[in-house]
Amino acid sequence: MVSRVRVWLNRTYAENVFFMDQLRRNTCGRAVEIHATHGDPDSPILAAADTAALEPEGLSPAAYVEYALDQCARHSIDVFVPVLHQATLVEHREEFAAVGTALLAPPAEAVHTFQDKVTAYEAVKEIGVPVPPWWRVRTEDELVAAVDALEAAGHKACFKPASGAGGVGFRIITRTPFSLMHLSGFPSPYVPLDLVVEALRQTDEPVDWLVMPRLEQPEVSVDCLTGPDGRVRMAVGRTKNGRRRGFTLNPSWIEPSRLLAESFGLHYLTNIQFRMLGDEPVLMDVNTRPAGGLHQLSQCGVNAPWAAVRLALGEEPGELVPPFLGQDYTVVAGPRAVRPVSLPQQRADLDLPAPAPAPEPVAGAQTTLSTQAPQATQTSDSPLTV
Repeated sequence: MVSRVRVWLNRTYAENVFFMDQLRRNTCGRAVEIHATHGDPDSPILAAADTAALEPEGLSPAAYVEYALDQCARHSIDVFVPVLHQATLVEHREEFAAVGTALLAPPAEAVHTFQDKVTAYEAVKEIGVPVPPWWRVRTEDELVAAVDALEAAGHKACFKPASGAGGVGFRIITRTPFSLMHLSGFPSPYVPLDLVVEALRQTDEPVDWLVMPRLEQPEVSVDCLTGPDGRVRMAVGRTKNGRRRGFTLNPSWIEPSRLLAESFGLHYLTNIQFRMLGDEPVLMDVNTRPAGGLHQLSQCGVNAPWAAVRLALGEEPGELVPPFLGQDYTVVAGPRAVRPVSLPQQRADLDLPAPAPAPEPVAGAQTTLSTQAPQATQTSDSPLTV
């Protein structure tokens, strides 16, 4: 009899409900039990799991490691897919192995390299992968100088945090004065340069931004699966051009992704993003975690999450070559179940903390969930806020 596999997803993106679905739909006939933890009791991640717990708030990264080790030992976790505090957790891989848990994440050196986009661009440039021009900016004078240089070269300037994920903090610089135009329609990513400069002058908070050209579509996200032996088992690109999505095995995107995965030890599931600078594909970002849209590869006949879990267990899934490339598609929103904990009396019944005032959460508080959430399509290709 083949034993069941226990997988834990900690505080992660809502779209990873589809990651869970794919684990359960494995073709090996293996039973998969999923444990999930999150700080938001209404996250669909908790409803989709077999067992779930609210995470304690305010833990330092070091304290979170102790919490995670306890979760793994208490719930007999075979494979842990860390998102929150990934960089710290992977430094303790041997301690997790001692309690019988494999971490489905790259080595610490690779995670740290790609935490900081400037460090990443410098390292990637050394191995010959094209990157856009960039400036690291901390003051208003540095910002103006970078924008002037980009505009002189015919580019539109944008900025984003040097460390961050999911497009949070991304803005496009414009010289157009602020007017009612900026207040009509939906909120825009465009922000007048003079307002940004004034905000920098008035703040005492440090900023650390990456200023670069606005890159054009198509955007290609290459999902990679790499073993701890450094060999790439899968590299498939997902294309985005406006609303239209599709798939590609074009070497222009795939070969640089394979080079990055092999050169930097990007083990297990990672996502490498490219856009266009003129006629040249350039690297935009490297995510050392499964992408929120990873499940879309199921349209190509590929179950990447299950293959990654097998690799983490020391098994060999073989090469994941799509048997076909699915037709172009778009993404639409759909409902997904949450646990019935929104009302105060329901929270009391489940022994969960009320929203306000918030008492100290109990580490390891567990609720077994018996109802599976209905299948739904994702809302976007970008990861949702955790």
